[in-house]
Amino acid sequence: MLFILVFHTFVLALVLLLAADFQAFLPGLGFLCLHSCNGSRQEIGMNPPPFLPPLIKYKKSTESINNRLALVMKSGKYTLGYKTVLKTLRNSKSKLIIISNNCPPLRKSEIEYYAMLAKVGVHHFNGNNVDLGTACGRYYRVCCLSIIDPGDSDIIKTLPGDQ
Repeated sequence: MLFILVFHTFVLALVLLLAADFQAFLPGLGFLCLHSCNGSRQEIGMNPPPFLPPLIKYKKSTESINNRLALVMKSGKYTLGYKTVLKTLRNSKSKLIIISNNCPPLRKSEIEYYAMLAKVGVHHFNGNNVDLGTACGRYYRVCCLSIIDPGDSDIIKTLPGDQ
């Protein structure tokens, strides 16, 4: 009975140590820190075992795009939807266009053509129209959006139509 209690205490302490900081307390588990703490291989000094999947690099950039988009929704001017995006492009009011990755190809190419004529950047959002709607703080799907005034956000400087 005493052994079970000591074992459970040890497991609990191990879980707490793993949750706190892999690198400081358990340097032998550096490959876990690499995948869960966003560390780099140079920082840890060892390569991960071959059975772990490669690192996902786009997670942090997606979060920052979502944060910048939320700031635009709060403090800037924007239009949601295909028809209003085309209207802002024709009137040259738009500063940046964001398109979801499951936008129909014909619609996407038409928006890109209008944006090229208006010399406006186009960013292809790394998510579908449900994800883009959620990033905009809406409960419906958003295929594309046009940012007219970024407000307090620096989304125009960080995403000058990279794709």
